[in-house]
Amino acid sequence: MLDDCDVAVCPPFVALEAVREALTGSSIGLGAQNMHWEEEGAFTGEVSPTMLEGLCDYVIIGHSERRNIFGESDEWVNKKLHAALAHGLKPIVCVGENLEQNEAGETEAFCGKQVRAAFEGVTAEQAKLVTMAYEPIWAIGTGVPAHGADANEIIGSAVRGVLADLYGDDVAKTIRVQYGGSVKPHNVIEFLSQPEIDGALVGGASLQARDFAEIVKKGTAAHYS
Repeated sequence: MLDDCDVAVCPPFVALEAVREALTGSSIGLGAQNMHWEEEGAFTGEVSPTMLEGLCDYVIIGHSERRNIFGESDEWVNKKLHAALAHGLKPIVCVGENLEQNEAGETEAFCGKQVRAAFEGVTAEQAKLVTMAYEPIWAIGTGVPAHGADANEIIGSAVRGVLADLYGDDVAKTIRVQYGGSVKPHNVIEFLSQPEIDGALVGGASLQARDFAEIVKKGTAAHYS
């Protein structure tokens, strides 16, 4: 099953070493949930890219909870993206709107702005190494996901469409774009059967091994059927 798709897990920092050992010999990738952009300095409590280099493969950047709860700005997300690329980490960059923005019809403009800001100063070759994740904030942890067709439309216009403006269609098509927000075994096919959605950023369901395995199984079938 894993021969047909890429799977990675992103545990808390304190579990990275143990999970890395547990994954030895498997094809499952390992990622961190966040990182600081500076290599060194007086940033007590932060984890630098040099700490993650060689320890894991991926790093999530700009998750909505980091933006909303901890005040991470578009500028910070951009700095983290550059730092991840400089240290051989594969960035998973998250964008998404809140409920008020969604209901006001501001989703496309807001998410597009986030994408443009994140990729400021990033070359086309570097952009190919980035995975994007569209995660509407109102769908995270609520059990109320976006409709597959709606997520597909937003990704096509505000994510991949903006990437095409920045780098051209050929580059935009190579960049993997995931959907995140209340992805479950019963709805994953709805998302991964959409032409613009390449994968899923799974939150709560990943905490249950059976649910996560079922999502991988169904998702692989959706993409390769």
